[in-house]
Amino acid sequence: MSDALVSPPVFVATGAVSLALLGVAAWKVKHAKNDRREADGDSERIVPLMGVMGAFVFAAQMINFSIPGTGSSGHLVGGILLSAILGPWAALITLASVLVIQCLAFADGGFMALGANILNMAVFSCLVAYPLIFKPLMKPDASPGRILAASVLASVAGLELGALAVTVETEASGITALPMGQFLLFMLPIHLFIGIGEGLATAAVIYVVQRYKPELLSGVRRRKPAGKRKFGKALAAIALTALLIGGSFSWVASSDPDGLEWSIAKVAGPAGPEAEPDGLHRTAAAVQEKTAVMPDYNTSFAGIVGCGAILLVVFGASRLFRAGQKQG
Repeated sequence: MSDALVSPPVFVATGAVSLALLGVAAWKVKHAKNDRREADGDSERIVPLMGVMGAFVFAAQMINFSIPGTGSSGHLVGGILLSAILGPWAALITLASVLVIQCLAFADGGFMALGANILNMAVFSCLVAYPLIFKPLMKPDASPGRILAASVLASVAGLELGALAVTVETEASGITALPMGQFLLFMLPIHLFIGIGEGLATAAVIYVVQRYKPELLSGVRRRKPAGKRKFGKALAAIALTALLIGGSFSWVASSDPDGLEWSIAKVAGPAGPEAEPDGLHRTAAAVQEKTAVMPDYNTSFAGIVGCGAILLVVFGASRLFRAGQKQG
């Protein structure tokens, strides 16, 4: 979402909810070693894995795939994939980190809309669709068909909830002339197709991980931890894959508008909604203008820089987690 869709009260409400849930997530990850379910060194390995998976999802989000016959495109959100590997709370932190860097460093998504974007894209996927749909359907040594069904159903549910939330937040903001009913009629169907595409991609990645590195999956890792050397090689392979994807995205990404942009254009026309900016909107725009080192990033170099930034942010956070664990 851009700031043009978000009013100050919605900014405050969504920001407060997202911050509160991220605080819970940070506590969960920080104190994971005190949970018997996090045995066999999983708590020590989770943050490096968060770093490389965050870089992977950042790179994957840059590749928009076309939705045939619509003139729209979609991209991987990554909440279900991250949750399957990291667990839901660590996945929430990782995906939120991706969204924060996209917003501040690349001006992708509004600064006032950051809390809403974290809620819509990360919270609904990691804390709702994953535990309620994906996790009950997935079993140890799941068949390809079960992986596919769990991934597609959970991805569709997460994206549809996010699409519904966008329309509700826009309507509650009341600063644009987007009729909620008409907006919803475009948002839900297009995100259904995007969710199916995300589910297919998620299933493919999880199948490869299950087949060749099953110890990277959250539940399997706790029962059958990999040796340090094998784990390090797996991290390096994921990081290299992220850099390769980020470095090549400009050659394969669709130039069609994404599902939200497409829906807005269908309702409000190509120019998009018009909203009279208030003081808070102007301040948010000024902050983002100062922090965005690569606004409207559309180059392979930006993809590589973004992957590196995700790694630095999450690995930097690991020091705080470990310091807190030692003090505790």
